Amino acid sequence: MDDELSNEELILSFLAEGGEDYVSGAVLSDKLGLSRTAVWKHVEQLRRLGYRIEAQASRGYRLLEVPDRLTELEMGPLLTTRELGRTLHHYDTLESTNLKAFELAHEGGAHGEVVVAEHQTAGKGRRGRSWVAPAGHGLTLSLILRPEIPPARAPELTLLAAVALAETLADSGVEAGIKWPNDVLVNGRKVAGILTELSADVERVHFVVLGIGVNLNVAPEDFPEALAATATSVLAEKGSPVHRALFAAVLLGKLESWVERWSEQGFAPVREAWKQKSITLGQTVLVKADGRELRGVAQDIDEAGALLLRVDDRVERVLSGDVEQLRA
Repeated sequence: MDDELSNEELILSFLAEGGEDYVSGAVLSDKLGLSRTAVWKHVEQLRRLGYRIEAQASRGYRLLEVPDRLTELEMGPLLTTRELGRTLHHYDTLESTNLKAFELAHEGGAHGEVVVAEHQTAGKGRRGRSWVAPAGHGLTLSLILRPEIPPARAPELTLLAAVALAETLADSGVEAGIKWPNDVLVNGRKVAGILTELSADVERVHFVVLGIGVNLNVAPEDFPEALAATATSVLAEKGSPVHRALFAAVLLGKLESWVERWSEQGFAPVREAWKQKSITLGQTVLVKADGRELRGVAQDIDEAGALLLRVDDRVERVLSGDVEQLRA
């Protein structure tokens, strides 16, 4: 972060602390060690970025409205993490946050760096499907992780992220369930998805890019016709919009907590939390995987996160695939 951005962040912090009261230009000047003119220039820059700041000659400045964006200015003061999100790469438009995070990781991007975009033009889900993210209405975020694990353990992170997502949605007033392996649903409709990609050799993971897409403030009529019956949003479910920067900050906090616990205790606690929020287990499902279809009852996930499917008199272990819940 450069000096100018640091000063603007400090001004926002002081104005936010002031609440509905005015903060005088003299106070800001003294706290920042800047001239009154320099303070005014920073306020003007914040206004250009979408912050509504009222100014009165005899009273000072007052913050009236914060733009619904996901830059460091909005997210930084809300973060409770030590590493995740502390380096934030924000873009108005990207092809794909996962693609950009992968590039940054190859260039040495550190554990915890985050790429976030207001809009992505070529986002993708599992198996190359497109991910629709209306500009400024959802959360499209990719996180670089550098766990010291063998490649076989990487799928555990997908289930970990699903747990953190479901918990964050619950904190936002929406009870969600997890469909194996990577979708989060509310009332049978998809509200969020996860795409985990990695760079690894035979023995170890170099890095993991954890991509998360959440429909936050998308109105039902804004979904493409092809998704209208299968997708939903937090706005549609609770009837009121979500503060996107706060949602992202809470999600990163929960992710960091779960990653630390997973690093210390292994997959077992993640597995138990995932099972409690699962809407797949105990259901009759159709699994399409590896060019074949399996119909059976989803019994459990094993110690590696694979789905255990009872098919007639045998149990099939499914590492990946599409799951469709069937009516009884």
